[in-house]
Amino acid sequence: MTVDQMVEETRSLPQSTVLELVDRILVAMHGEQEPAHKKAWSKTIHRRIADIRSGKVEGIPGEVTSAKVRRIVGR
Repeated sequence: MTVDQMVEETRSLPQSTVLELVDRILVAMHGEQEPAHKKAWSKTIHRRIADIRSGKVEGIPGEVTSAKVRRIVGR
């Protein structure tokens, strides 16, 4: 199966399943996060979500970010 085929397969899956898959791949490649780092990131993520929900900051759509990354890496 090609990478493109795998990505296409994920389009039909629930978001929670895709997120779990990504998490498992990252853990398989890099190992588990240190508990202190995990706690710090969790606090940061919750704060950022609260900032977006309150209107304090505006998020950038994923498509815009992905396009910018592709331009930077030349894809």
